[in-house]
Amino acid sequence: MQKYEKLEKVGEGTYGTVFKAKHKETKEIVALKRVRLDDEDEGVPSSALREICLLKELKHKNIVRLYDVLHSDRRLTMVFEFCDQDLKKYFDSCKGKVDSNTVKSFMFHLLQGLQFCHSHNVLHRDLKPQNLLISKSGELKLADFGLARAFGLPKERFSAEVVTLWYRPPDVLMGAKMYDTSIDMWSAGCIFAEMANGGRPLLPGSDVDDQLRRIFKLLGTPNELTWPDMKKMPEYRDFPAFSAIPLASVTPTLSSSGRELLQNLLVCAPSRRMCAEKAMQHCYFDDIDPSIRV
Repeated sequence: MQKYEKLEKVGEGTYGTVFKAKHKETKEIVALKRVRLDDEDEGVPSSALREICLLKELKHKNIVRLYDVLHSDRRLTMVFEFCDQDLKKYFDSCKGKVDSNTVKSFMFHLLQGLQFCHSHNVLHRDLKPQNLLISKSGELKLADFGLARAFGLPKERFSAEVVTLWYRPPDVLMGAKMYDTSIDMWSAGCIFAEMANGGRPLLPGSDVDDQLRRIFKLLGTPNELTWPDMKKMPEYRDFPAFSAIPLASVTPTLSSSGRELLQNLLVCAPSRRMCAEKAMQHCYFDDIDPSIRV
C-alpha cells in the first residue's frame, strides 16, 4: 500500500469502501476498493474472491480494469482504473436531460461490455446506473462484479436474490432459479429507458408485487401465448389482465428505432429477450460513430 497515496473517499461498494488514490511513482490516478476481513470470517469474502477471479479474466474497454490485488491480515485492497463518476451521478449532473447521441453511445458501450461478459460465460446480475462507470473520455464501463458469476452448465441453479428490484426481470421476480444472459438484457433495457428519460427510472417498484404490477401495466400481462412457461415459475400468481401501453408514452424522446430495440429487450418471456450481440446489430445503431465499436 506504500505505493499509493489516498486522496479521498469516493463511495461504498457492495462490500467495501472505495477511495481515489495516486500511484506515488507513476502519478496515475486509481480507485482502491478496500474489503475489511472480519476475524470470524474464514479469510476473504466469497463475493470479493468472485469479483477478483472474474475481472482478472475480463479485459475489455467497456469493463473496468483490475490492475492489482493487495492482501494483508486484516484487509484486501483491489486496485482499479479510476473513472470520474457513475451513471447515476452523470444523470444528476444532466438535470433530467441526456443528449440522444450520448444515450446511443452509452447504450452501445453497455451492450459491448455485456456481449464480452456473456461470450466469456459471465453473468453480471446486478446492472444498475450506480454500477456503470463513466471514464474521462466518455466511455461507459461495467463495474461492481460482486454478484456476478460464471455460468455454463445449462441446468445450473442460481439465487433469485440478485439484481436490484427496479432492474430485475419478471422471471426472477417470480422466483426463477435457472436463468441465463437474459437476466442482464432486461436490466439493460430498463437502463436504456432511464437514460432516454434523463435519469428517471422506468419501473421504480416498492416491493416484488408492485414491481411485477408496474411491468405488466407497461407491457401487458403475459399469457400462455406470449410466455408459455410463466405458470411454471416457482412464485407464479395471477395478476389482473393489463393491456400494454405504447412505449412512446413513457420514452417520448426515444426514436422509433430506439423504441423498437427497447421493446425487444423488455420482453417478459426470458427466451424471447434479445441478446447483446443481436442488439448491437439493431438499426438504432446504424449511424453510430465507428470508433465506438471495438
